Amino acid sequence: MKKLSLTVIGLYVLLLHAFSQNAAQDTVIYKSKPLALEEISLVSSYYSQDGNHSAVTGGIGDEHVVDLSNGLDLKFVGWDQSHNKHTITTSMGFDHHTSASSAYVSQTGASKTAGTRVYPSLDWTIENEKGNSFGFGGYYSTEYNYQSVGLDFHFTKKLSTNGELSAKFSGFFDKVKMIYPSELIPKSTVIVSTSPTYYTTASGRRVSLSGGGSSYNTHEDAIPNSPRNTFTGSLSFAQIINTRLQASVMLDVVSQSGYLGLPFHRVYFQNGAVNVENLPSTRLKIPIGARLNYFIGDNVVVRSYFRYYQDDWGISSQTAELEIPIKISPFFSVSGFYRYYTQTASTYFGAYKTHTGADTYYSSNYSLSKLTSNFMGAGVHIAPPKGIFDSHLNALDIRYGHYTQSTDLSSNVLSFDFTFK
Repeated sequence: MKKLSLTVIGLYVLLLHAFSQNAAQDTVIYKSKPLALEEISLVSSYYSQDGNHSAVTGGIGDEHVVDLSNGLDLKFVGWDQSHNKHTITTSMGFDHHTSASSAYVSQTGASKTAGTRVYPSLDWTIENEKGNSFGFGGYYSTEYNYQSVGLDFHFTKKLSTNGELSAKFSGFFDKVKMIYPSELIPKSTVIVSTSPTYYTTASGRRVSLSGGGSSYNTHEDAIPNSPRNTFTGSLSFAQIINTRLQASVMLDVVSQSGYLGLPFHRVYFQNGAVNVENLPSTRLKIPIGARLNYFIGDNVVVRSYFRYYQDDWGISSQTAELEIPIKISPFFSVSGFYRYYTQTASTYFGAYKTHTGADTYYSSNYSLSKLTSNFMGAGVHIAPPKGIFDSHLNALDIRYGHYTQSTDLSSNVLSFDFTFK
C-alpha cells in the first residue's frame, strides 16, 4: 500500500512540473491545470457460494466459499499546455475468502482454508480536444498460490459518424505455485537446466538451483513455481444510431501458454488411481459480443447484451443479458437485470471416476463441464445534486444478485459502490 502511494505521489509531482513549467509564457493562449483529485470510489462486496463438485477433491467435494472484497479508486485529472486532458486512476483491491475445499489439499483436512488477495493497479490516459485518447496500464496481483504482473496499452478514436473505435492490448505474466495434494507431493525432483531454477519456500524464501543439472529433495516447505502467460487483443466499435438507439460490437482474441491447470485439483480414474489434473499448455479463446441500448422516453433504458465464445479446448458458449434501469426521479433510479449462460463441455472434462488411463489430458473441474446458469438481481442508484446528506458522497449504488448453475452450484452477491467528489 505504501509503495503504491509513493508511486502516485511521484507521478503527481512529475506531471505537475511538466504542466506548470511553461505556464507563464503561454498564459494568454491557454492556462494549464495541474493534476487534482477529482473522484474517489469505494466498492465493497460480500459473496457467498455453495456447491458439491469441488475440483480439489475430484469433482465431489464441498464448494462453499465466502469472499469479502474491497476496492479503492482514486482519479486524478489535469490539463497540459496542448489542451490534452490527463487522467491517472490508481486502484487498490483487497479480497479475503474462506474455502471449504482448500482444506482438503491435504487429506487430513488441515490445509489452509482462508486466503487473501491484494491487487493494485495504475492507469494513465491522455485525451485530446477531439476526444481521441491513448493510455497505459499496469497491474499486480498476489495470493498464496500465485503472483501476476500485467501491462496494457489502449486507445480510442472518435469518428465523424458519431461512432467510436477502441482497442486494447494486454499481457499478464503469472507464476503459479505448484501446491500438490498431500498424497501426491513429489519426494524428489531431478532438474537439468542451463539457467538458474528457483523454488519458493512457504516462508517466502527463494532458493536458487545452479544450472547444468541439480538434484533437489522436495519437502513440505519447498514449492516450485510454474509460469503462465496470457495475451489479449480487444477491438470494439460503438455507434450512436439516433437519439434513442446506441449499438456496439466487441471482438477479443486471448492466447494463453504455460501451466494452465492447478496442481491441487485431483482427478480420480475408473481404476481407483488418483492424479492431479493435466491440461494442454496452450489455449486460444475467441469471444464476440454485441450491445444494444434503447431509450424509452426519458426515464427507461433497455440495455441488452449477447456474446458468443469459442476456444480450442472444445468449449463453446452463449451469453444473453438484459438490464432495465428506471428513473424514478432525476436523482433516484432502480434497475433489474437477468443473464442466461450456456456452454458445452471441454474435451478434457470428466466427472469423478470417469477418466481412463488412455486419456492424455484430464480434469474434473466443473467449470469445464457442460452447464447452464442464471443470474438475476436488482440495483439502486442514488445521486442528489448536492450530494447525499449534503456531503462529498456524490453517488451510491447498491446491487444484489442471485446465481444458480445446473451443476448444483448457487451463490449470492451484495455490493456497495460509494463515489465521492
